Amino acid sequence: MTKKKINTNWDLEYQLKHRIQPLVKYAPWVLRVTEYKDKPVPVFVVKERFSPEEEALHNGSSNKRVLRDRGLLYGQPLRRCLPVIKSIIGGVCDDAEIPLELHRFLGNGRITFRGNLPLDEEAGAKLSLIFKLQERLKDMNRVELIACRVERFSREEAAYWLTRATQYGGAASRWARSGMRTMLGGQPGDKEILKMLDRLRR
Repeated sequence: MTKKKINTNWDLEYQLKHRIQPLVKYAPWVLRVTEYKDKPVPVFVVKERFSPEEEALHNGSSNKRVLRDRGLLYGQPLRRCLPVIKSIIGGVCDDAEIPLELHRFLGNGRITFRGNLPLDEEAGAKLSLIFKLQERLKDMNRVELIACRVERFSREEAAYWLTRATQYGGAASRWARSGMRTMLGGQPGDKEILKMLDRLRR
Protein backbone atom coordinates (compact mmCIF):
# COMPACT_ATOMS: atom_id res chain seq x y z
CA MET A 1 0.00 0.00 0.00
CA THR A 2 1.41 3.38 -1.06
CA LYS A 3 1.53 6.06 1.60
CA LYS A 4 -0.12 9.35 0.71
CA LYS A 5 2.43 12.13 0.46
CA ILE A 6 1.64 15.14 2.66
CA ASN A 7 2.04 18.61 1.18
CA THR A 8 3.89 20.38 3.99
CA ASN A 9 3.43 23.85 2.51
CA TRP A 10 -0.31 23.36 2.18
CA ASP A 11 -0.49 22.08 5.76
CA LEU A 12 1.31 25.17 7.04
CA GLU A 13 -0.96 27.46 5.03
CA TYR A 14 -4.02 25.71 6.42
CA GLN A 15 -2.72 25.93 9.98
CA LEU A 16 -1.86 29.60 9.52
CA LYS A 17 -5.30 30.53 8.20
CA HIS A 18 -7.52 28.42 10.45
CA ARG A 19 -5.55 28.08 13.66
CA ILE A 20 -2.78 30.69 13.94
CA GLN A 21 -4.20 33.90 12.47
CA PRO A 22 -7.36 33.91 14.65
CA LEU A 23 -5.10 33.91 17.74
CA VAL A 24 -3.03 36.88 16.58
CA LYS A 25 -5.93 39.28 17.29
CA TYR A 26 -5.88 38.46 21.00
CA ALA A 27 -2.30 37.37 21.73
CA PRO A 28 -0.50 39.47 24.39
CA TRP A 29 2.60 39.49 22.17
CA VAL A 30 3.14 39.10 18.43
CA LEU A 31 6.22 38.22 16.36
CA ARG A 32 6.08 39.94 12.97
CA VAL A 33 8.30 38.61 10.19
CA THR A 34 8.59 41.37 7.63
CA GLU A 35 10.89 43.37 5.36
CA TYR A 36 12.36 46.89 5.65
CA LYS A 37 13.91 48.68 2.69
CA ASP A 38 17.08 49.62 4.57
CA LYS A 39 17.70 46.29 6.34
CA PRO A 40 18.60 42.71 5.35
CA VAL A 41 15.62 40.41 5.00
CA PRO A 42 13.85 39.15 6.93
CA VAL A 43 13.30 41.50 9.85
CA PHE A 44 11.82 40.18 13.09
CA VAL A 45 9.77 42.65 15.11
CA VAL A 46 8.38 41.67 18.50
CA LYS A 47 5.28 43.61 19.54
CA GLU A 48 3.39 43.83 22.83
CA ARG A 49 -0.35 44.41 23.08
CA PHE A 50 -1.34 47.26 25.38
CA SER A 51 -4.74 47.95 26.93
CA PRO A 52 -6.43 51.36 26.41
CA GLU A 53 -5.33 52.46 29.89
CA GLU A 54 -1.72 51.46 29.31
CA GLU A 55 -1.60 53.01 25.85
CA ALA A 56 -3.10 56.24 27.18
CA LEU A 57 -0.08 56.62 29.45
CA HIS A 58 2.16 56.58 26.37
CA ASN A 59 0.21 58.25 23.58
CA GLY A 60 -2.87 59.94 25.04
CA SER A 61 -6.39 58.51 24.92
CA SER A 62 -7.15 55.26 23.12
CA ASN A 63 -10.21 53.02 22.99
CA LYS A 64 -8.68 49.78 21.74
CA ARG A 65 -5.82 47.45 22.51
CA VAL A 66 -2.85 48.26 20.30
CA LEU A 67 0.45 46.64 19.41
CA ARG A 68 3.65 48.55 20.10
CA ASP A 69 7.15 47.61 18.91
CA ARG A 70 9.29 46.14 21.69
CA GLY A 71 12.36 45.00 19.78
CA LEU A 72 13.92 44.43 16.37
CA LEU A 73 16.29 41.76 15.02
CA TYR A 74 17.81 41.20 11.58
CA GLY A 75 21.02 40.34 9.76
CA GLN A 76 23.84 38.42 11.42
CA PRO A 77 22.41 38.66 14.98
CA LEU A 78 19.19 37.08 13.67
CA ARG A 79 21.09 34.24 12.04
CA ARG A 80 23.01 33.52 15.25
CA CYS A 81 19.90 33.70 17.43
CA LEU A 82 17.53 31.83 15.11
CA PRO A 83 17.86 28.39 16.77
CA VAL A 84 17.06 29.97 20.13
CA ILE A 85 14.14 31.93 18.69
CA LYS A 86 12.70 28.78 17.13
CA SER A 87 13.03 26.96 20.44
CA ILE A 88 11.28 29.76 22.33
CA ILE A 89 8.32 30.12 19.97
CA GLY A 90 8.10 26.35 19.63
CA GLY A 91 6.77 26.25 23.21
CA VAL A 92 3.79 28.53 22.52
CA CYS A 93 0.44 26.74 22.93
CA ASP A 94 -3.21 27.51 22.28
CA ASP A 95 -5.84 27.80 25.03
CA ALA A 96 -6.11 24.02 25.18
CA GLU A 97 -2.34 23.77 25.86
CA ILE A 98 -1.75 22.22 22.44
CA PRO A 99 1.55 23.40 20.88
CA LEU A 100 1.11 25.70 17.89
CA GLU A 101 4.44 24.55 16.40
CA LEU A 102 5.24 28.11 15.33
CA HIS A 103 8.88 27.20 14.71
CA ARG A 104 7.80 25.44 11.52
CA PHE A 105 7.04 28.80 9.91
CA LEU A 106 10.72 29.78 10.19
CA GLY A 107 11.86 26.78 8.15
CA ASN A 108 15.28 25.13 8.12
CA GLY A 109 17.01 27.44 5.67
CA ARG A 110 15.79 30.56 3.92
CA ILE A 111 12.85 32.15 5.74
CA THR A 112 10.07 32.79 3.22
CA PHE A 113 7.23 33.36 5.71
CA ARG A 114 5.97 36.93 6.09
CA GLY A 115 3.28 37.69 8.61
CA ASN A 116 2.36 37.66 12.29
CA LEU A 117 2.69 34.83 14.80
CA PRO A 118 0.96 34.90 18.22
CA LEU A 119 3.14 34.71 21.32
CA ASP A 120 2.37 34.13 24.97
CA GLU A 121 3.75 36.27 27.81
CA GLU A 122 6.85 34.13 28.30
CA ALA A 123 7.89 33.96 24.65
CA GLY A 124 7.18 37.66 24.10
CA ALA A 125 9.20 38.79 27.11
CA LYS A 126 12.15 36.55 26.22
CA LEU A 127 12.29 37.67 22.59
CA SER A 128 11.94 41.32 23.53
CA LEU A 129 14.76 40.98 26.05
CA ILE A 130 17.03 39.23 23.55
CA PHE A 131 16.27 41.81 20.85
CA LYS A 132 16.99 44.68 23.27
CA LEU A 133 20.21 43.28 24.72
CA GLN A 134 21.81 42.48 21.36
CA GLU A 135 21.64 46.11 20.26
CA ARG A 136 25.09 47.65 19.61
CA LEU A 137 26.93 44.37 20.32
CA LYS A 138 29.51 43.51 17.65
CA ASP A 139 30.64 40.16 19.09
CA MET A 140 28.19 37.56 17.73
CA ASN A 141 29.37 35.01 20.31
CA ARG A 142 28.17 37.34 23.06
CA VAL A 143 24.87 37.88 21.21
CA GLU A 144 24.27 34.14 20.92
CA LEU A 145 25.33 33.51 24.53
CA ILE A 146 22.88 36.14 25.80
CA ALA A 147 20.09 34.57 23.74
CA CYS A 148 20.88 31.07 25.05
CA ARG A 149 20.86 32.24 28.67
CA VAL A 150 17.67 34.30 28.31
CA GLU A 151 15.98 31.23 26.82
CA ARG A 152 16.60 29.45 30.13
CA PHE A 153 14.79 32.14 32.16
CA SER A 154 11.45 31.33 33.70
CA ARG A 155 8.44 33.39 32.62
CA GLU A 156 8.71 35.43 35.81
CA GLU A 157 12.43 36.05 35.39
CA ALA A 158 12.01 37.16 31.77
CA ALA A 159 9.20 39.58 32.69
CA TYR A 160 11.18 41.00 35.63
CA TRP A 161 14.38 41.61 33.68
CA LEU A 162 12.49 43.07 30.72
CA THR A 163 10.85 45.54 33.08
CA ARG A 164 14.24 46.48 34.52
CA ALA A 165 15.65 46.96 31.03
CA THR A 166 12.85 49.10 29.62
CA GLN A 167 10.65 50.77 32.23
CA TYR A 168 12.90 52.61 34.68
CA GLY A 169 13.51 55.75 32.64
CA GLY A 170 16.14 56.51 30.00
CA ALA A 171 19.35 56.40 32.03
CA ALA A 172 18.33 53.70 34.52
CA SER A 173 17.07 51.38 31.77
CA ARG A 174 20.22 51.96 29.73
CA TRP A 175 22.41 51.13 32.72
CA ALA A 176 20.34 48.01 33.40
CA ARG A 177 20.79 46.78 29.81
CA SER A 178 24.53 47.44 29.99
CA GLY A 179 24.82 45.45 33.20
CA MET A 180 22.71 42.59 31.85
CA ARG A 181 24.88 42.33 28.73
CA THR A 182 27.88 41.71 30.99
CA MET A 183 25.96 39.45 33.38
CA LEU A 184 24.66 37.23 30.55
CA GLY A 185 27.29 37.67 27.84
CA GLY A 186 30.54 38.42 29.63
CA GLN A 187 33.10 41.09 28.87
CA PRO A 188 34.42 41.62 25.30
CA GLY A 189 37.38 39.34 24.61
CA ASP A 190 36.76 37.02 27.57
CA LYS A 191 37.93 33.51 26.59
CA GLU A 192 35.26 31.91 28.79
CA ILE A 193 32.51 33.14 26.43
CA LEU A 194 33.15 30.43 23.83
CA LYS A 195 33.52 27.73 26.48
CA MET A 196 30.16 28.60 28.04
CA LEU A 197 28.54 28.89 24.63
CA ASP A 198 29.80 25.45 23.62
CA ARG A 199 28.32 23.94 26.79
CA LEU A 200 24.96 25.58 26.19
CA ARG A 201 24.86 24.49 22.54
CA ARG A 202 25.05 20.86 23.66
